Amino acid sequence: MSTKIFITGDFCPINRNEIILKNERYNDLFGEYVEYSRMADLSITNLECPLTQCNKGIDKTGPHIKSLKSATKALKYANFQLVTLANNHIMDYGSKGLKDTIEALNSSDINFIGAGKDINEAKKAFYFIRESLKIGILNFSENEFCTTQGNNYGANPLDTISNFYDIQSLKKEVDFVIAIVHGGREHYQLPTPRVRKTFRFFVDAGCDVVLSHHTHCFSGYENYKGKLIFYGLGNYIFDYKKKYQVGNWTKGYGVMLNFQSKNVTFSLHPFKQGLKENPSIQKLSEHELQKFEIDISELNRAIVNDSIFHKKWSEYLLTQKNTYKDLLYIQNKYLRKLISMNLFPRIYLKSRAHETLLLNLLKCETHHEIITETLDKPIP
Repeated sequence: MSTKIFITGDFCPINRNEIILKNERYNDLFGEYVEYSRMADLSITNLECPLTQCNKGIDKTGPHIKSLKSATKALKYANFQLVTLANNHIMDYGSKGLKDTIEALNSSDINFIGAGKDINEAKKAFYFIRESLKIGILNFSENEFCTTQGNNYGANPLDTISNFYDIQSLKKEVDFVIAIVHGGREHYQLPTPRVRKTFRFFVDAGCDVVLSHHTHCFSGYENYKGKLIFYGLGNYIFDYKKKYQVGNWTKGYGVMLNFQSKNVTFSLHPFKQGLKENPSIQKLSEHELQKFEIDISELNRAIVNDSIFHKKWSEYLLTQKNTYKDLLYIQNKYLRKLISMNLFPRIYLKSRAHETLLLNLLKCETHHEIITETLDKPIP
């Protein structure tokens, strides 16, 4: 007997989809695509925002996102029994927002992993047992403004040393280990070199499957040492700014994992969502499906070919060079905008000596540790 587990990327029912929630038109949200989450023995999605009415957001960069507690009804409708909470938005409204989310999930009998009242709760694995098969699932998030390091609410942090021990420990208890990771470079369709190295390390540590989301675009996958790594599932349901209602933001796929006694197979189920004319999730047409197959084949080839992989990364870095340097040097966002429009020369705001200093602060592990701690917890 096989066990089917269906996994998707970011579920964030905001904007037009929040109106669908209010009207309880859940079929309009999931459409025919709901068949995949309903046919699985266990369906998992990433709850990318707190479910709360709290209006006090935390100090952070980027948007504050939240949705209605009734989103749990939509999750139940689509047969999602487990949500991952380790992501960069789950703490947008602080501990109150996470508490409200956990309360809403518990009230609806929806399981969660990846966040909690402290690091110990956030690190807990989820166990799925069917017949004689036992599967353990872990959830990690890159460290932005969401993760906990101790006795405070937050998400389970991406920490390769700690994650290694958790994977190793879980592997002794179960037949298969799945790691679901929230991280990577947003809007870049390939894993960064660090991400690829880390996910392969998780396989070496004992994972049978590693999957990720966060980048808001789908990526490729690889079979690494006989194990599966999916480098980006894309958004699942995430209606956002009009400028994102075209392109890669609107494309994603779910993965159906098929577990048998000693091996795992899979199938991909691509879709489109968040489009200008229709925010709901939809299956692809035959032509769109053919295009998807071509695109993901090219991504897969780049992932396993080091020459192509590093060439594409170098090309991408050239597109980001000025943006990141401006963020380091220039505090005023309006001045950064003028510079991006070539209305103010960068030369007056930077020097090679300062670049060298910044490089040392960011590259040296001890300097990086100290500067991160002092920025995160300012010393009076």
